[in-house]
Amino acid sequence: MMKTLINPSTKLKSSLDREDYEEILTLKKCCLEIEDVSLKLELDYKLNKALNESIDKDKINEFMFYEDERLIGYMGICQFGSDTLEVNGMVHPDFRRLGVFKRLFSLVRDEWNKRELQQMLLLCDCNSTPGINFIKSTGAHYENSEYEMFLVGEARKGVTIKSLKLRKALNKDAKEIARQNAIYFQVSSLDGNSRLPEEESKQGMDTFLAELNESVIGKVHIEVQNGVGGIYGLGVLPDYRGKGFGRDILMKAVEKLREQQVQQIMLQVAVKNRKALNLYQSCGFKETSTMDYFKLSKI
Repeated sequence: MMKTLINPSTKLKSSLDREDYEEILTLKKCCLEIEDVSLKLELDYKLNKALNESIDKDKINEFMFYEDERLIGYMGICQFGSDTLEVNGMVHPDFRRLGVFKRLFSLVRDEWNKRELQQMLLLCDCNSTPGINFIKSTGAHYENSEYEMFLVGEARKGVTIKSLKLRKALNKDAKEIARQNAIYFQVSSLDGNSRLPEEESKQGMDTFLAELNESVIGKVHIEVQNGVGGIYGLGVLPDYRGKGFGRDILMKAVEKLREQQVQQIMLQVAVKNRKALNLYQSCGFKETSTMDYFKLSKI
């Protein structure tokens, strides 16, 4: 039954604390009980970051909407060391069509306008028609889509390359990691804000450089959240492609996650990246959801 707003309020914060985290998780659970969609909120990453790193108190990243003392709406900003903000959010099913999401987005847009960054990405599961319609109403334009994939059964290994090793990255490797990101993902190379791998490790994201006879040929990031292992940012340098190294890096990443007793293993891949998609499918990963990205740019 649709409810009305009697005593609404908002809470804006630079970072999450444990209480915020639990409230947002409860809201997420309510939303997912009604809709079979994916929400890319990055809550564990944000909480770990707040606990292990000093946060810029002048920047607002967390936007919460309450009815009395109950959290009914949330929108969050994420920035992964690039020149673009990522925004995702949700509203309790009983409190939709009351302007909650519109109010939250207005606050997010105000915060974006205070920053120098020129672009903002709005994220939405492709199956959420109301979410997609709202995003289109903001003037944002479709940019790309990303599959979330989970490993089904045991990974299908290829030939193990014994001379290929994964070495945990150190802070001194930050430049190399940024250089590879620029090659794989068309993001800015070193901009002075590149995240240090040892700091990211404290927040739960471990970076490994792939070395062949002590020469770096690629990289991969792994993370464990609530029993789910994630594989991100996997790439092989151009001179070493087409030789089975990508598959072996993936399999070694799966092994490292298995050592941590994870219950599931997932990864994300751009829909248009057919080579990577084919690799992951051949290794036993299956698509479970699709996240659409829409871009807003400042005039």
